[in-house]
Amino acid sequence: ILLSACTSIPEQLRGEYTALTPKATGERDLETPVRWGGVILETRPESDFTCFEILAKQLEKSMRPTVSDRADGRFIACKPGFYDPEIFEKGREVTLTGEIIHMDTRKVGDYDYNFPVVDIEFMSLWPERVNRVYYDFYGPYRPYYWHYPPYRFHYRYPYF
Repeated sequence: ILLSACTSIPEQLRGEYTALTPKATGERDLETPVRWGGVILETRPESDFTCFEILAKQLEKSMRPTVSDRADGRFIACKPGFYDPEIFEKGREVTLTGEIIHMDTRKVGDYDYNFPVVDIEFMSLWPERVNRVYYDFYGPYRPYYWHYPPYRFHYRYPYF
């Protein structure tokens, strides 16, 4: 029971959704409800809504995007209102639910890319990940003689 509390899924992200990925989406998939997540590439506020270009990633059990070099394509997700690009900045992780409303062709470099466009029902902006540094047994507080190889086996400590 305690371990399941660590991997709880936000209530709004629960439910059954299709296994469809943005990369495999086509015109036939319009009006399909999806739960996708990934990394924000760009935030574009418009007059009545804000659109996010997202690099799709697989989701962990907690519905947070995985940290990997593998991507499931790109998609555009739009939500009414203003969302500040300084908060929803490039590199932040999001998971959302919504419905595919249309396909949009835009340039990625010189390549014409077909983006599925999602009308966001709910979006979760995940906290930034903390990089943890793990030290060995003593960490940075080793005995002084371990920092200098000639003195590693100091005469007072013959049993090391």
